[in-house]
Amino acid sequence: MSHASNAAEQAAPQPHPLKDSMLQAMRRLASSVSIVSASNGEQRHAMAATSVTSLSMDPPSLLVCVNKNTAMHGLLEEGTDFCINILSHEQQEVSVMCGGKARGEARFETGNWATSEGGLPYLEDAQSAVICQQDGKFEYGTHTIYIGRIQSIQNSELVSPLIYVDGVYTTSAEAATA
Repeated sequence: MSHASNAAEQAAPQPHPLKDSMLQAMRRLASSVSIVSASNGEQRHAMAATSVTSLSMDPPSLLVCVNKNTAMHGLLEEGTDFCINILSHEQQEVSVMCGGKARGEARFETGNWATSEGGLPYLEDAQSAVICQQDGKFEYGTHTIYIGRIQSIQNSELVSPLIYVDGVYTTSAEAATA
C-alpha cells in the first residue's frame, strides 16, 4: 500500500461507534412535536421539531435545536425571531407537511396559519403558540441551539399533545384540560 492511499484512508471520516446506538436510544425518547415558524419579511419557513425545551423561567425562555442543513437554519442565522407552535394530536398532518413532505411556502397550505403583530407565522389552533425573540445561539456539531426569549404565549384549553416516539405519532393516554 502506498503512503498516499494510507493518508487518504486516514483523512476519510470514520463513523462514530455510538451513532447507531444513539439513534436507537433517541427513538425511545418520546417527545412532543412542535412546528418552528419564522419570517424575515420576505420568506416564511416552518419545520417540524421535537428538539424544543424550556430553558429558564427568569427570563422566560426556551431553546430549539436546528440542523445546519435546513432552510430554517439559514433564516435563523439572520437573527430572525421565531414561534414555537406546540401541536395537538389533531395536527399530525401539519407535522408531516412541515417535516419534509412539502417544501417552502407549500408548508403553510395545511393548518390554520395566522400572522402575529410582529409578522411571525403561527398556528391559531396549536396547543400553544410561543412567540420568541432570538436571544442567543450555540453551535455544536451538525446543529445550532437557538435561545428564544418569550415575548407572548397563546394557550388553548385542551392539553392533548402530538407525541413522536419510535418513528410513529401518538398522544398521551388521557387528555386533560388546562
